[in-house]
Amino acid sequence: MITELRARNFKSWQDTDTLQFAPLTGLFGANSSGKTSIIQVLLMLMQTVESPDRNRVLHFGDDRSLVDFGTFHDVLYTHNTDLTLQIDLSWNLPKRLPINRSLFDQGNNLTFQTEIREENDRPLVEYFHYKNKLSKFGMKRDMKKKKSGKNQYELIHEGYEAIRNPGRPWNLPPPVKCYGFPDEVSGYYQNLGFLSDFVLAFENLFSDIAYLGPLREYPRRSYIWSGERPQDVGISGEEAIPALLAARAEGLTSSRLVNVKRSHKPIEQRILEWLQKMELIYSFSLEPIAENRKDYEFRVKKSRNSSEVLITDVGFGVSQLLPVLVLCYYVPEKSTVILEQPEIHLHPKVQAGLADVLIDVVKNRNVQIILESHSALLLHRLQRRIAEEQIAADDTALYFCQINDGTSEIERLKVDEYGNILNWPQDFFGDDIGDLVEKTKVEMQRRKVMK
Repeated sequence: MITELRARNFKSWQDTDTLQFAPLTGLFGANSSGKTSIIQVLLMLMQTVESPDRNRVLHFGDDRSLVDFGTFHDVLYTHNTDLTLQIDLSWNLPKRLPINRSLFDQGNNLTFQTEIREENDRPLVEYFHYKNKLSKFGMKRDMKKKKSGKNQYELIHEGYEAIRNPGRPWNLPPPVKCYGFPDEVSGYYQNLGFLSDFVLAFENLFSDIAYLGPLREYPRRSYIWSGERPQDVGISGEEAIPALLAARAEGLTSSRLVNVKRSHKPIEQRILEWLQKMELIYSFSLEPIAENRKDYEFRVKKSRNSSEVLITDVGFGVSQLLPVLVLCYYVPEKSTVILEQPEIHLHPKVQAGLADVLIDVVKNRNVQIILESHSALLLHRLQRRIAEEQIAADDTALYFCQINDGTSEIERLKVDEYGNILNWPQDFFGDDIGDLVEKTKVEMQRRKVMK
């Protein structure tokens, strides 16, 4: 689970401070306030990990990636290439690293830090390191060689004695991407073979992240499935039906936690329960259009006595909510799910009900949720559930983003055990009370004239 994130000089953020992440983390605020950029830091690192190019410091994106920033110049705050991009990220390891226990005997939290600058029109790593309370390992540029125009590196090894192999003390080449040790490290040193475990832990963190963007795919009259198992539901939810069919074929259940009564329910059943609870449909079926065909139809019944129709012939909300539900119950436990505006196209009642889905997933599936939202109804339901002790306030981290003179700023909302927000920002969700006051004033004036 991601526990902390800090970014400096990224897009509209001069400095995000250190954001504390919880099992359920929500980012709220006006349009273009910078909340999406926080998510994009993670997506940029995610696509960097997935890139096959070991020499690409950061993958800024293309037409096939999760996000496309353009160039390093486009990423930097105020597009000032004299600045450096700095990212700090902390997360809890799912299990201890298989290395010297004396290095990691104070918990399973690991922190990664990096600083990147542009030189000669290309990004270069100033340093990167992994650390915990006892030790730090990484690489930094050799300042003496930097002055002579050479891009070589030296090792960071605090809290641990690195033993060099006999021979000439060669400098290290640049890191692999922005987070990896080159092969020369294990060749130059006798006792640093475990450094690859840090890199693997970093890559595993991002392989366990699933992302669903704000614009879901329009429903289809039929879906093709050839037996593959998608990793998630796709950026636009285009893989939601294949994922649902794969879950059916593998017999996946909505939760494997033994203390949960519904732990052995098939994913399809759990999804149907939510769709029924939100009063969107009565039932659904997902079957091939004919025997031995790869074409499947998703049919729904709006009520007990209504006719069964294709998903394209009912309200748009079902097809927009379905990828959210499938993703939340399809990903493995201990995954992190990133949702952008999951409430789009949803009825107000369904927006509120979505908070209950997220709480269920966090509590009963051990899945971390990070969402960006504009929905006051979702937030209010979450506040209510905190008051009802359905989720602890400490299991949530809610933030409000705003722009101040062109710079994004973020404030953590202080939520007490009764769900009250103690530092509610002005005009958080617009001025609805002000609208009611003005409406009342106009009504009084009109009634006075009518008399």
